[in-house]
Amino acid sequence: MFSKIMVPVDLRHEEQLKKSLNVVANLAKTYKSKVVFVGVSLAAPTEISRNPEEYTAKLALFTQEQSNQHGIHAESHPIFSVDPTADLNDKLLDSIDKLGADLVVMATHIPDVSDYIFANHGNYISDHADVSVFLVRG
Repeated sequence: MFSKIMVPVDLRHEEQLKKSLNVVANLAKTYKSKVVFVGVSLAAPTEISRNPEEYTAKLALFTQEQSNQHGIHAESHPIFSVDPTADLNDKLLDSIDKLGADLVVMATHIPDVSDYIFANHGNYISDHADVSVFLVRG
């Protein structure tokens, strides 16, 4: 049913991804799907990495850990932006097409007042993607 599952991840909030990572692993095993972990970051230094090479390595390590832990076939796809906050939705939508994903699984949170002021990325992606989007509340 699904051959490639795209999973946006924020390495700053790895603890909050546990439930969605388990869902992804179960789906990947059930459908024998490839998983692509996508991370969007600044090319400039951040609290996660000092440069794109370091971020790429950290995302690759995260991907390898998930592959080993869950027994799935996964790869990483880092994306760099001058303003990830503003560009995130467009970068993720572009990646769906570029990667040929037919399902997106995203961790999300229970909506609150801030969602009326700030963008909720999961809702945006589910509203604008041409593929199925599975939002997993932690």
